[in-house]
Amino acid sequence: MDFDSFNLSKNGGLLPAIIQDARSSKVLMLGYMNREAFEKTCSEGVVSFWSRTRNCLWTKGETSGNFLHVKDMYLDCDGDTLLVTVVPDGPVCHRGTTSCFDTPDAEGFIGELAALIQSRHQELPAGSYTTKLFIKGAKTIGKKVCEEAAEAVIEAVDGNRERFVYETGDLLYHLLVLMEEMNVSLADIQQELALRHRKTVPPACE
Repeated sequence: MDFDSFNLSKNGGLLPAIIQDARSSKVLMLGYMNREAFEKTCSEGVVSFWSRTRNCLWTKGETSGNFLHVKDMYLDCDGDTLLVTVVPDGPVCHRGTTSCFDTPDAEGFIGELAALIQSRHQELPAGSYTTKLFIKGAKTIGKKVCEEAAEAVIEAVDGNRERFVYETGDLLYHLLVLMEEMNVSLADIQQELALRHRKTVPPACE
């Protein structure tokens, strides 16, 4: 990918760069790159921009520590906008939020459920079934995952779609609890699957 090949006539010689989380596909922010920012991004593997207000080069995270590690880059059909997929070190917006855009969680209700399970793990409220699982530990949680997986398979073999949906819900819930116990997030799983899928994709900027 060569900066000279970009169509920069629309934005005064600057290239708009849309930043997207490589794991969740959530759009994080929009910035602008000139040649120096683009080449610095390619050479260092973390995103840099050209600040139009300060009229200077800046690397996202140089103050906060929340750098954006580049995974891939894609140019749009007109050659005038860049999509950069990244793995962020932390919140991207200056407000302390994940994204500068207040969009719904890309992971939907499963993401909400994972967040609730995480809060149960941190607070361990009395009387909560999830709390009881965390107190008993990985062995008990893992046993429940196996039991729910077997029940889901039985319903699938029997061709009972409604019961399969029900048992799969139980399976996913217990798997999320086990993931929390192991300090593994949905984003970690998505990243692993994406890495397997993209093994043959050339590195960014090539």
